[in-house]
Amino acid sequence: MDQPEVPAVPAHMRVSDHERDAVAESLGEHAAVGRLTLDELEERVSAALAARTRGDLETLQRDLPDKAEVPPRRREAVRWMVAVMGGSHRRGRYRLAGRLNVVAIMGGDHVDLREAELDGGEVTVSVTSIMGGANIYLPDSVEVEVSGMSLMGGDTEFGVQQRPRRGAPLVHIRSYNLMGGSYIYRLPPDARGVPLREARRAAKAAGRRQLRARG
Repeated sequence: MDQPEVPAVPAHMRVSDHERDAVAESLGEHAAVGRLTLDELEERVSAALAARTRGDLETLQRDLPDKAEVPPRRREAVRWMVAVMGGSHRRGRYRLAGRLNVVAIMGGDHVDLREAELDGGEVTVSVTSIMGGANIYLPDSVEVEVSGMSLMGGDTEFGVQQRPRRGAPLVHIRSYNLMGGSYIYRLPPDARGVPLREARRAAKAAGRRQLRARG
């Protein structure tokens, strides 16, 4: 006997917190296999958590398959960035798997994580700076852990420091500096897709607003 068809849920039907969380989790799974960049993930999850109707949630997943299976072919992971008496830049869409090693010797690196694909939703960025440094850019909604050691140098963070959402991607930054250091820019949503100079300004402005609000 044929099973009766389950009627489709109308797009205008209101959704629950459980449904919002389920979509956010599904988006994270798709990002972990490379279908969404870090910025795309954070933008869609923010929209999912604010969704009111079933139609709002369906729109966020319309271009994704039902299951977050690993694609048969993926781009090779980037593992090194090196700047010696010069600079290196990494931006646009690229894949990170486990660890990215960043070396700056009398030079500087720009590590833009906004368009990166994070395997498994987690990455360690290991920075070694000698009379140089790195600028690291990432959405302010992801979880960031900063550690390391500095001699005649140090790390500086710009932007809003907030409690990350549950299930957010995790970026470990391990920074070891000799007469150098890293600048870590936590970028607000309005810094998505803008040039790096504008992204830095946006992070600094967001940080100043947070300080004024606390004062």
